[in-house]
Amino acid sequence: MGKLHRTLLIVRLNFLDWKRNPKIIAGFVLAFTFCVMLSGRALIFARTYGTTMQIFEPFIWAFGKADSILLSSLLLLFFFGAMPFINQATPYYLIRMARREWIGAQIIYVGIVTIIYLLFLLGIFCLLCAPLSFPGNMWSETGAMLGYSGVGSDIALPASVKTMEISDPYTCVIKIFLLMLLYETLTVTWMMIWNLGKNRLGGILSVFLLNLYGLLLTPQIIGKLLHIPETVQYKSNVLCGWLSPLNHVTYYMHNFGYDYLPRIWQSCLILFVLSGVNLCVIHWLAGRYEFQFS
Repeated sequence: MGKLHRTLLIVRLNFLDWKRNPKIIAGFVLAFTFCVMLSGRALIFARTYGTTMQIFEPFIWAFGKADSILLSSLLLLFFFGAMPFINQATPYYLIRMARREWIGAQIIYVGIVTIIYLLFLLGIFCLLCAPLSFPGNMWSETGAMLGYSGVGSDIALPASVKTMEISDPYTCVIKIFLLMLLYETLTVTWMMIWNLGKNRLGGILSVFLLNLYGLLLTPQIIGKLLHIPETVQYKSNVLCGWLSPLNHVTYYMHNFGYDYLPRIWQSCLILFVLSGVNLCVIHWLAGRYEFQFS
């Protein structure tokens, strides 16, 4: 049996736990509720002004604020809360495969589940907003009104002018998928470190604290802590963009050629390197893990 075959076998075994699993069902139900809540504002606005939307715009707006990204990320704990999945059969798997293959299977599982989850969110947003949407790869009048008038910020629909001027909806969705995939890899590997330390509660709390750190790290807080004058407030924005994990996932909080925020590839590299460090720690902890048999 080849290395890849053994790794994919563990991935398949992880997915077998989805059958009639109340946590998985609850995760999808809450994800559906998340879509309904955020798409409702967009639908009401479009109906009020008689405009249409590009079909991917509600999904893009949902990932345009740190608190929405935080909520969608925390919902994935229903899928990843017990990782790495360790049961009575795990020691027998490790007899026939290297620990790095077993860890690789967990990371592949994280990637596949994250993509499934994001496709589910994208599909629900598209279905809910389909009556007022069009599929063309161009920004809509609704998005322009929300962005250029500033109304979007008031009603929690962050249609970024910078995003609309530099990018297009299809490219934006692809990059959001990539950033979310890397961010979830970072958060799950961080949680796995704590879980392998035989502290499941600590693993869940560590994810909350990591997300809370990103949420609370705002330009206003950085400005007060570092005593940055209002006249150079852009420095607080730049520091927030580089230091906040959630801002690395927020698409418009990047440098598109005319500021000092991180570029998309730099955010991807930072998230990738941090995840790699976590994986090295996980590999070390897995070698010291003591299994208990009942």
